[in-house]
Amino acid sequence: MEVSSRRGSVRVKARLTEGIRQGTVFLPFHFREAPANLLTIKALDPVAKIPEFKVCAVKISKVEG
Repeated sequence: MEVSSRRGSVRVKARLTEGIRQGTVFLPFHFREAPANLLTIKALDPVAKIPEFKVCAVKISKVEG
C-alpha cells in the first residue's frame, strides 16, 4: 500500500484489524526509521524531539507488485 499526505508518501505493508476504529490508519512513529514521520509536519517537540502532531489526513492506494 502507499500512504500519502500532502507532505509525503510511503509504501508499507497493510494489516487489517478490528482493534482500530474504521477510517483510522496507524503507522508506528517510535523508531527513527518509522515512516509515519515522513507524513506529518516537521515541527518537533523541543524536549522529546518527536513530531508535534501525530495526526494528519492521508490517502491510501493499492500498489501493484
